[in-house]
Amino acid sequence: MARLALALLAMALLAAGQVPKSEIERRLRSFEDTNFKRELKLQSLFEEAGCTGDNLTEQRVKHAQAPNVICTLPGSTDSEIVVGAHFDFVDRGKGVVDNWSGCSLLPSLFQTLKETTRKHTFVFIGFTNEEEGLVGSNFYVHQLSKEARHNIQAMVNLDSLGLSPTKMELGRADKQLADGLKAAALNFKLPLSVMNVGSLGRSDSDSFADSRIPSITIHSVTTETWPILHSPRDQFNAIHLDEYYDTYLLIRAYLPCLDDRP
Repeated sequence: MARLALALLAMALLAAGQVPKSEIERRLRSFEDTNFKRELKLQSLFEEAGCTGDNLTEQRVKHAQAPNVICTLPGSTDSEIVVGAHFDFVDRGKGVVDNWSGCSLLPSLFQTLKETTRKHTFVFIGFTNEEEGLVGSNFYVHQLSKEARHNIQAMVNLDSLGLSPTKMELGRADKQLADGLKAAALNFKLPLSVMNVGSLGRSDSDSFADSRIPSITIHSVTTETWPILHSPRDQFNAIHLDEYYDTYLLIRAYLPCLDDRP
């Protein structure tokens, strides 16, 4: 029965709206040269993907010029899955890898999921000021009530994608979330490997993990490519588009699997 259920879920995912590679690339190419402009651009990308009205909000963040951008996709329950990525960057390069690559995928993932029936409410968040010490994600978590924190079943963090085939940080990841990502990669025959990058610094998933919310970071950094981050080499041409699109396809498959689990 479990195999049949997995097969039926796979068929449903294949039938769901898949954003074309050309559109994923267009959104990736839409990076701006200041954090404030990026916040506005992310809002416009969410709007064109169909997240509008009361479902698209700004959250003013203490000690940050730009707000968090929050797009909510309601489900049939109050249980939430947060999908996040930071939009701020270090301006020694263009900040395409770190982290417009993660941020610009959020509207595409929303666009895919809105075509499906959902148990969980999905909350897509573009975090401000990650590079200044996880300011946006820390603020988001700490302003939640105890009940609201309890309602978050998982946080999936996207940071620095497209440098190589999809990687996940296992050292700080929730085991069940990691096992689910492995299963999705295996079932949909998409590349995934483990690369622990905790020694390079913290990411927005840590703000949730610190509050005991299950979290996982998906990335693409290797020992060879990590010097690209925060350097003049962080440009659009650092992205491998085929591998970047495979990452989108994997996350697209993974999120409905998370929604389907007990």
